[in-house]
Amino acid sequence: MKARPSLRADCIRLRSLPLFNHRPLLFLDSRAPETVNPTRLELDGIPRRCCHSAPIGCSRAEAVAETFHATAIKKCSVRNVSVGNYVLALYTKTRKLGDAQKLFDVLPVRDVRAWTILLSGFARDGSCGLVLNLFRAMVMEGVCPNHFTLSSVLKCCSGLNELRLGKGVHGWIIRNHIHVDAVLANSVLDVYAKCGDVVVAERLFDLMREKNTICWNVMIGAYLCGGDMEKSFDLFQRMPHKDVASWNTIIDGLMQNGLERSALELLYEMKGKGPVFNEVTFSMALGLAAFLSILDVGRQVHGIVIRLGISSNEFIRTSLIDMYCKCGDTEKASIVFNCWPLMFMSTKNCEIAYKDAYACSSLVSGYVKNGNYENAFEVFSTMVRKCLKVDKFTITSIISASANVGILELGRKIHAYILKVGYYLDVHLSSSLIDMYSKCGSLDDALSVFKQSQDLNVVLWTSMIFSFALHGRGKEAVQLVECMINEGTIPNEITFVGILTACSHAGLLEEGREHFKLMKDVYGIKPGIEHYACMVDLYGRSGLLNEAMEFIYSNGISDQIAIWKSFLSSCQLHKRVDMGKWVSEKLIQLNSCDQEPYVLLSNMYATDQKWEQAALVRNQMQKGGLKKHPGQSWIQVNGQVHAFTMGDYLHPQAAEGHLYLAKLIG
Repeated sequence: MKARPSLRADCIRLRSLPLFNHRPLLFLDSRAPETVNPTRLELDGIPRRCCHSAPIGCSRAEAVAETFHATAIKKCSVRNVSVGNYVLALYTKTRKLGDAQKLFDVLPVRDVRAWTILLSGFARDGSCGLVLNLFRAMVMEGVCPNHFTLSSVLKCCSGLNELRLGKGVHGWIIRNHIHVDAVLANSVLDVYAKCGDVVVAERLFDLMREKNTICWNVMIGAYLCGGDMEKSFDLFQRMPHKDVASWNTIIDGLMQNGLERSALELLYEMKGKGPVFNEVTFSMALGLAAFLSILDVGRQVHGIVIRLGISSNEFIRTSLIDMYCKCGDTEKASIVFNCWPLMFMSTKNCEIAYKDAYACSSLVSGYVKNGNYENAFEVFSTMVRKCLKVDKFTITSIISASANVGILELGRKIHAYILKVGYYLDVHLSSSLIDMYSKCGSLDDALSVFKQSQDLNVVLWTSMIFSFALHGRGKEAVQLVECMINEGTIPNEITFVGILTACSHAGLLEEGREHFKLMKDVYGIKPGIEHYACMVDLYGRSGLLNEAMEFIYSNGISDQIAIWKSFLSSCQLHKRVDMGKWVSEKLIQLNSCDQEPYVLLSNMYATDQKWEQAALVRNQMQKGGLKKHPGQSWIQVNGQVHAFTMGDYLHPQAAEGHLYLAKLIG
């Protein structure tokens, strides 16, 4: 097809636009022009039925494409336009885009169908920048694009957030009087909606004569991206026909805008009168159950997934693991994980059986969040042994677990693994390592990581201040804050929590008062409960309990549980049993379900050798159905971490441990 008169001028304008990098496009219209019917080809030696029966994407389909191409070359029919385009389509459908590009480069005649096949193939692969470059070359060659070509190009403009180029393509369509069908109209609308020009998108939407479900969903998504929940929900309610994508879009939008409860109500409504759930809906439902910690909803969704036979879906399984972990049921998460089908990754030397890395990462973070550090280390070790990709989020979680366990050698091994893999020590990893080393007792290693950090920001400064506070090095923490301010870094509210904690642990009363005033008067930070609790602790540790009481009532924080807990700790420290009893009663009035006031009061009586009163407090706990969290300890033996809980007989070597303990006691 010859180019229209205005094509060359438009091409020059398109060519002047900057080139774009390749970025993935998640949702792209997979439509492509019709390919040549293989029954019309006369290629000897190729069973025609294999072209229809071989599923696209498998190795058999790839073999069919290569065989077809070889036979076409042998018969000298590859120079035929229809045959060449058909082989090109086979390569793109089997995602052998390199071979498709090579074939395209040697085609004697490259018509609009050949260009569109190649463009659509790269668009489905997510190579949006390359699609736009090919489109420029196509226009320069004088080939007029058709509806399928323009639709693919516009989708790539949406994916790359290239509103300028999208407007250019839209203008070319208008100037050349191209008939705009429903698919092309939706593609144009999608560009303006996803690139943030909602005003133009609204105008185009109002001018559309035939509105299908896709354009309604595009506009709902545009309003949601702009945070206009009222317009998006109103548009959703006015939709004549709502498909599963419509419901998924509005539910996901509610979740993204912090309206999880409303999203859950809409999910129930969808279950009652909407379309059948798909994989995306189930994943969102599990995400809602995880965020709201509603285990019953998650179990119901899990049961439906099993009945429908889609529990083997990789995305759903990962969501199930994440849901159970966030709801605190790590045992069920482990069961789902262990039922994961084995996959195989071929290498030159061996085949490594491994489970999905995302599922492993979810399980590790879930174990860490629920304090099951032993299992977290076990899964992490499996990931390393099986050569799975460990992302930075998982590494940060396992560093946090090492910090909570307090085993320095284990933390150093993880640090060595980070360096070996070659991860850049960004702010998150560096601050996690500083926290881990300080909690494991190695302040020198924490300081070494801090000094080696390339980009010192408020997060790293604050982490190091907390490290000094943890080790009772209050004066060094004060000096570090001064150095931080001199370097031009402005402290935030968390920084002042760290410095006030350091002053409290080191007994630096005047310095603590000075920084509390500095936070309010100079930096304009309104004190939070954490700051007030630190000041109460500062007064209490210094033995100024009356001043601490006056500070509480003068600042209007007498109704805060955290404040009185801090004060109660000071009463225990200075053996003020009478005042401690009064504070405990006040805490119980504020929250009768909290076991900590009972424990602290009981410990105070025990320290003062008032055993009858201590036993009475314990009996009150038991009558109220409250239990003290059992103590837990960890030990590393031969590179493996073992966890022990008070009264625990579940460990495989519990009998040997109790027997040896009896010998020691004897």
